[in-house]
Amino acid sequence: MQVITDDIKALYEGFNGAPMTGLEKLPQSGSNRQYFRIHTANGSYIATYNDNVKENRTFIQFSRHFRAKGCPVPEIFAINETFTIYLQEDLGHLSLLGELEKQGHNQRVYTFFQKSLEQLARLQIVGDEGLDYTNWTITSQEFGDKAILSDLLYFKYYFLDTLQIPYDKEKLIDDFEALSTYLTHVDHKYFMFRDFQSRNIMLKEEGVYFIDFQGGMKGALQYDVASLLWQAKAELPDAWKDGLLDYYMDCVESILDKKIDRIRFVSQYNGYVLIRLLQVLGAYGFRGLFERKAHFLTSIPLALRNFRWFLSNKQVGIVLPEFERLMGLMVEDEVISRFEPVQADENTPLVVHINSFSFKKAQPEDESGNGGGFIFDCRGILNPGRIAEFKTLTGRDKPIKDFLEQQTRMPEFLNSVYNMVDISVEDYIKRGFDSLQVSFGCTGGQHRSVYAADALARHLRNKFHVKIDLHHIEQEAKNWVN
Repeated sequence: MQVITDDIKALYEGFNGAPMTGLEKLPQSGSNRQYFRIHTANGSYIATYNDNVKENRTFIQFSRHFRAKGCPVPEIFAINETFTIYLQEDLGHLSLLGELEKQGHNQRVYTFFQKSLEQLARLQIVGDEGLDYTNWTITSQEFGDKAILSDLLYFKYYFLDTLQIPYDKEKLIDDFEALSTYLTHVDHKYFMFRDFQSRNIMLKEEGVYFIDFQGGMKGALQYDVASLLWQAKAELPDAWKDGLLDYYMDCVESILDKKIDRIRFVSQYNGYVLIRLLQVLGAYGFRGLFERKAHFLTSIPLALRNFRWFLSNKQVGIVLPEFERLMGLMVEDEVISRFEPVQADENTPLVVHINSFSFKKAQPEDESGNGGGFIFDCRGILNPGRIAEFKTLTGRDKPIKDFLEQQTRMPEFLNSVYNMVDISVEDYIKRGFDSLQVSFGCTGGQHRSVYAADALARHLRNKFHVKIDLHHIEQEAKNWVN
């Protein structure tokens, strides 16, 4: 880490003579890229470190190309000699998803979605002009039938096959190939963002800006619109989806300066919505059913209900007999209920008592008379308390959370905890038990155990709606302020 920050400082100093007043590491997302915010007296910049040089080159080339076309993407200011670090424009903290979660589905947020779709159409069509797909794209130059078939097979292996519903393999593959071919032969192919979601749209001074488009390639216009409007986390109302799709088609016609076949466009759009929904189920299946990550398991019922609504209300425009039969079986109540946990209600007696404590002191006693429950030892996790700048903080402070989530095996540790505790909670709810104790210990009861106890409390509330009695023994004794 120290080598990376030193290299960032050196790159910045070669670009700008103004002194750096601070360097803040930002939370890491699902990729291996590491982001830092450089603070100066006159403003801020974003530094990106990524050892995938090809990906960096693609992002930089795309960014410069799109900016030259007047598209809202970050400006690239400086790049180091090895193409592992680059400085770019700081677009702020607020994403469209963040604004949606804060404001809800109001008119202001709807207007931002309209702005996003207007700028998307421009980036796709105008940005396509002169873009070197041959030399710039990371993988495929075009999102064609093979890429679509790959997504369908991913869904088959990691979700459909886990349901153990009998099907004719040859007929299903025939349907997959027919759908792939149908969606490949669209009328309008331009630049395809590939991951156009509200978390990749930044809001700044009432404008919208796009990030994370390095996975782009040639493809159908409809794919990106389907990605945005059907993003599961956004939960856009049906009226919004329909109105925003119409608005997007207006934008496309304005840029192309001609009418499009809207009936055919919408039919193929629905096909790409189907692909996106199946991609989500495949990802949830892989992360939840194979990697046993609890968060993804709890998302499956919502995704299936979303999928059921789509099947009942939209037409793809192609007959797929075996696939359609299986999709109908997938969304039956009996299947959805397999993934839904037992949940507590106001009459459920169970209270889960969760503690954080220090192993240097006494372990928490179980006052229920049941003789205790789970005690998890967090001392195998890298200790942030050994780092000078973290000594006065606790597991409820953001720098500690970021450290534990990004630089330790805490997420893996907690996932195992969830899998074990969930079994007991579900069983206790069914059997009418009234108490379960779970305690997390670390050396000082200040960082790791506090974070883990909070995380389990949040997980159990969200999944089981069960009552929680949460205590941080050291924090309460010393009256720490977070």
